[in-house]
Amino acid sequence: MRSKRMSGSLTLAGALWAFLSFLTAVASSASYFMPYWLLGSQLGKPVSFGTFRRCTYPARTEERHLVMVEECGRYASFGAIPSLSWQICTVVMGIGCALLLLVALAAVLGCCVEELISRMMGRFMGTAQFVGGLLISSGCALYPLGWNSPEIQQTCGNASNQFQLGTCRLGWAYYCMGGGAAAAMLICTWLSCFAGKDPKPVMLVRSIMQSANPYGVELECCLKQ
Repeated sequence: MRSKRMSGSLTLAGALWAFLSFLTAVASSASYFMPYWLLGSQLGKPVSFGTFRRCTYPARTEERHLVMVEECGRYASFGAIPSLSWQICTVVMGIGCALLLLVALAAVLGCCVEELISRMMGRFMGTAQFVGGLLISSGCALYPLGWNSPEIQQTCGNASNQFQLGTCRLGWAYYCMGGGAAAAMLICTWLSCFAGKDPKPVMLVRSIMQSANPYGVELECCLKQ
C-alpha cells in the first residue's frame, strides 16, 4: 500500500521563491518597526530614529531641567512625526510591507496546498511583490528629506540637512529595509514567474467538466474508462 505524499502547488523554483519571499517580508517588516534607521547622540546619550518611532528623547523634570529619557516608543500621534516626508514614508512603506507579508503567506501555503498557486497566479503575486518593493524603496528614498527638521538637527547638529547626515549615521535597519525591498523587486519577482505548476491535463478536464456538470457523475465514468 503506497503512502500518500503531500504535494503542494509549487515547483522547486517556487519553493525557493516562497522561502525568499518569507525572508524578505520578515526583514522588511521588522526593519519598518525598528527605530534604528538614523543614529546620533544628544546631551551625551545615544539617540536613534525610525520613521514613526525613536529611542531616547528629551523631557523636562519638575525642576525644569532638561534630561534625556532612555526609552523607545512611537510618536504620540501621526502629526507628531517630525516631518511630512517621514509621515509619507510611514504610510507608503506600511502598505509595501503589508503586500510583501500577504504574498509571503500565500507562498508558504502554496508549499502545502495543492492547486493553490498556478503559473498565472504566481506571476500575479510576483507583480504584487514588485509593487510592494517599489513602495518600500520609494519610502527609503524619501527618508533623507526629513533630515532638516528641528528635531533631527538637535541630534545631528545644525549641519544636517536634506541628504546631509551631519554628525549622525545611517543604522542597520535602514540598510535591511532597502535590501529586503531590492530582493523582493529583483529576485522574488523573477522567481515568481516559475513558481506555479502547470495544471495536469486530467485535472484541467475534470475542473472544466465539473463546472458544466455539478453532479460530476458522467465525468467520473469517462475518466475511469
